[in-house]
Amino acid sequence: MSQPVITVTLNPAIDFTVTLPALRPGEVNLASGGASNAGGKGVNVASCLADWGAPVIATGLLGKHNSESFEALFRDKGIADRFIRVGGDTRVNIKLADSAGGGTTDINLPGLSIEERHWDKLLTVLAADTNPDSLIVLAGSLPNGLPTDSYARLTGKLRQWGARVVLDTSGPALSAALAAPREALPHCIKPNRQELAQWVGKPLADTAEVLTTARQLQAAGVAQVVVSLGEDGALFVLDTGPALLARLPVQNPVSTVGAGDALVAGLCAGLRQNLSPERCSRLAVAFASAKLAAIGPHLPSPDTVQALADSVHIETL
Repeated sequence: MSQPVITVTLNPAIDFTVTLPALRPGEVNLASGGASNAGGKGVNVASCLADWGAPVIATGLLGKHNSESFEALFRDKGIADRFIRVGGDTRVNIKLADSAGGGTTDINLPGLSIEERHWDKLLTVLAADTNPDSLIVLAGSLPNGLPTDSYARLTGKLRQWGARVVLDTSGPALSAALAAPREALPHCIKPNRQELAQWVGKPLADTAEVLTTARQLQAAGVAQVVVSLGEDGALFVLDTGPALLARLPVQNPVSTVGAGDALVAGLCAGLRQNLSPERCSRLAVAFASAKLAAIGPHLPSPDTVQALADSVHIETL
């Protein structure tokens, strides 16, 4: 497959990550470092794919008053910039990375307010770039001004144009997308355990319950379901064969921000290369594990990522 992966980010953000020796809520915290990165789930996916060497088109809705960091990222990594510029500032998300505990606390600010004319411009851009069998990632939350069923409507349109849609969102936007008619469902979804539990309306206590829910979605018409499980790895239900649980322990992660986005990027890299379900699973987990070693949406060399992929433990369920 030679055509580029297209990523759509409707609610991008500038991620400001503050690294702390230990996070102490309610106290004065002295940071050991800070870094600002152009982000948003689809932007992160595009960045990781570019590091892998895959051609990428990034589009969505971007505030024109503070777009410089995004433009620099796209320029530096050779990502085709198809973003629609919108009046105002792209939001800033604050990430507090706890070096001692290994976790990250997110503070996400409101995004831009979007109008129907911006949506129409985005559809025009996508219509020009989408071809039969295009692989298109719809990722992240919806900005103010767009209805809950926006991803559902967009997925239906893209499928009419022959695209395969990978959807990574949560809450009402995910529920609306999964309530669409069978012919308008995404090709693949990538929730985490908590997002999937929220959708199904009950806790998913173990991997068996996660798998049962994933199989139900597959029977309903979602061809592939990938569920990130944090330290337990990720569950891949990629075809009618056995499900795969893929894991690769990572020591002392620098930042967990964007690991799920890197997982999506690795999955898309595998789908684009028509890899087997096992190789797709290995590559996706390797992307996520490699991302944990860096702040920002960046991967090490492809050789390093491939070595990680070869080390991933695969369990057939």
